[in-house]
Amino acid sequence: MREDIRDFRQLFLRDAPMMDTRAPVEFAKGAFPGTVNLPLMTDPERQRVGTCYKREGQDAAIRLGHQLVCGEIKEQRVAAWAAFARANPDGYLYCFRGGLRSQIVQQWLRDAGIDYPRVVGGYKAMRSFLLETLQQAVAHCEFTVVGGMTGTGKTEVLAGLPNALDLEGHANHRGSSFGKRATGQPAQIDFENRLAIDILKKRDAGIERFVLEDEGRVVGSCNIPLELYQGMQRYPLVWLEDSFENRVERILRDYVVDLCAEFVAVHGDENGFPHFAERLLQSLDNIYKRLGGERHQRLRALMLAALDEQRDSGAVDAHRAWIEGLLGEYYDPMYAYQREAKAGRIRFIGDSKAVSEYLGQFV
Repeated sequence: MREDIRDFRQLFLRDAPMMDTRAPVEFAKGAFPGTVNLPLMTDPERQRVGTCYKREGQDAAIRLGHQLVCGEIKEQRVAAWAAFARANPDGYLYCFRGGLRSQIVQQWLRDAGIDYPRVVGGYKAMRSFLLETLQQAVAHCEFTVVGGMTGTGKTEVLAGLPNALDLEGHANHRGSSFGKRATGQPAQIDFENRLAIDILKKRDAGIERFVLEDEGRVVGSCNIPLELYQGMQRYPLVWLEDSFENRVERILRDYVVDLCAEFVAVHGDENGFPHFAERLLQSLDNIYKRLGGERHQRLRALMLAALDEQRDSGAVDAHRAWIEGLLGEYYDPMYAYQREAKAGRIRFIGDSKAVSEYLGQFV
């Protein structure tokens, strides 16, 4: 029989399979990559037991819990836990604090002939460990930030570096007003957990100098951890440059061709394009106030015409018109101002090859 575990570091370094026995509402607020939610109680059951606990105490709450989860319901849940245990013999189970719920699941599995270990301290202890991992990295590691105009390919440069932390990847968002993807973003806690585990694994591999893309405080709906974001306002900056034409083509590929394909993959051939078109128009509408009425109306008309042509023929050439307008009239002036404000922190300027070579010396 494997023993219960309290070595959180090894859990995350090994990507150990984990069964989360908390209620679905708890799981949705935040969990760990690859975990599977197989709750002891449903949300309504947990609510009833919690109310009973407040009114009548722990013993009464435990009795109610056993009344709610019994007979066929209990058999079904034990069968699901047993299937997970057999499919993941090197895994673990946990609840919120590693207490009563995980102990009950563990005992019911044992009654079914399966000894399965649990995580001592549960979700709360693992979450605290990951928050501490983030804080320690910010305190003890070195960071460099990659900035540049929209469309210069900052994400591509980072993808080629073993010491990069992909904030946009962890947030499942491209960072800009147009960065929302066809698939949803993780919960804030999930985003932080993914980032912390990434840091943990890289530091375990000996990496102590990290590279980040220059971002605002939020990446879509995900907030960059405050300590890290504050550091990003003073870390050395590398500025990536590319031609206007190349940037237009990169944005056309990322935000039109690839994003449309993503929506089709998620929603199917019939519904994918309408969802994509709606998302693109909504992204432009989201910056209406910053664009101003006349400019927004003009760019929206260009976008609508391009979408009509793309829908009818599959051609995407017409999208270049609104992309060029958005870059030249909106994004470039904004980024030029930001670059001027950050000029004192810029350590290197170059194209993707030069920047990659410069950053490569810090790995």
